[in-house]
Amino acid sequence: MTVHVEHCMGTVFSIDVRDPGDWGSPIADVVAWLHRVDALFSTFRPDSDISRIGRGELTIADADPLVAEVFGRCEQFEAETGGYFTARWRGTPDPTGLVKGWAIERASELLDRHGSENHAINGGGDVHLSGEAAPGRPWRIGISDPADSRRILTVVTGRDLAVATSGTAERGAHIVDPLTATPARDLAAVTVTGPSLIRADAYATAAVAMGHRAFDWAQGLEDHEVFVVDTAGARWITPHVSSRG
Repeated sequence: MTVHVEHCMGTVFSIDVRDPGDWGSPIADVVAWLHRVDALFSTFRPDSDISRIGRGELTIADADPLVAEVFGRCEQFEAETGGYFTARWRGTPDPTGLVKGWAIERASELLDRHGSENHAINGGGDVHLSGEAAPGRPWRIGISDPADSRRILTVVTGRDLAVATSGTAERGAHIVDPLTATPARDLAAVTVTGPSLIRADAYATAAVAMGHRAFDWAQGLEDHEVFVVDTAGARWITPHVSSRG
């Protein structure tokens, strides 16, 4: 087992490879990839492509091709969520609601190409799980209470699984309902699990923006499970997620 922790994108990433052997070089490639993504998409770095696009100094077409790829995926999820997921706020391009999940999924694919069959990449609570934690033992991911990070509310188990959480616990009401242009305050946390972290990440962000409308919307999702905690502490869960207490 090889574990590496990296600070990037304003959060902490852990790269956990459970396959035998020396994984130092492949993990270094993953770290380099994550920092490349940060250099392109950070809204806090004035020299990033996203910051330059926001100032009108660069177009999406003239930016790094990865920028157009991400905006293309954002448009896809905007259509899928009825506009609740968006990469544009008051005319300013900002795909950060998708970038972390997209970067982690691509990082997992990079480890796949290096021959890893069993690994987990966690970036600020967005997790991509490949294979198993150990032979015959699935991965287990605890989802904490947004009101008390020391308390585990839900345990997600599985193989080849993505887990994404969005909410107000760490950054307050930072997600905006794009249909009303007001902060989304109904839901404290939404966790979405499914086969793709890119999609799970977008869906979790969209669900927070929807507020209580997310309950009906989530029922129609195929191949995904959803766990919701609202700001009053009430919980709602789709059938196949394991919940505690």
